[in-house]
Amino acid sequence: MTDLNPSFFGRMSIAFGTFFSVLGNAEFAGRVKRLRDAPQAAAAPAPAPAPARPAPVAPTLKEASPEAALQLLGLLQRDARLIDFIEEDIASYTDADIGAAARLVHDGCRAVLREHFTIRPVRDEAEGSRITLPDGFDATAIRLTGNVVGKPPFNGSISHRGWKVAEVRLPKLAESHDARVVAPAEVEL
Repeated sequence: MTDLNPSFFGRMSIAFGTFFSVLGNAEFAGRVKRLRDAPQAAAAPAPAPAPARPAPVAPTLKEASPEAALQLLGLLQRDARLIDFIEEDIASYTDADIGAAARLVHDGCRAVLREHFTIRPVRDEAEGSRITLPDGFDATAIRLTGNVVGKPPFNGSISHRGWKVAEVRLPKLAESHDARVVAPAEVEL
């Protein structure tokens, strides 16, 4: 059977689909009414309505583990003194003093990341490389920037290769550990 001469079961499917579409979509119902009211001899075949796009589904949100985030913050404080550096009022320091402190924080942060995470680039190509992103590319791993118009495939150049975590090796925490204490107070005796 052709599209212009559907089978009995094809017509049944069309009838049920049209019935529910008319009930749920006023604009579609108006087009069906105009089609039915038009004289049959003068009526040209109406273009098929665009397939209804499903309503966007809201992503399921999952709560992040505060304990893991607090544990990482504690590790960055312990090995890099990150919180001390961020909380310090640096307005009175010279650029050289800030640079020296930043070097220590940088080295400590790098050591924490390398000890507890395996981090790899999202894209293996060098920055500046030209690539083509096909339809269906992973939009969670690739962010389009610049003049984004149209549909894939997209052609562009890599401005940042991105990062993804391949492995996490955070230490296990004792049941009694309070992760909210990211750095205990120190009392010198």
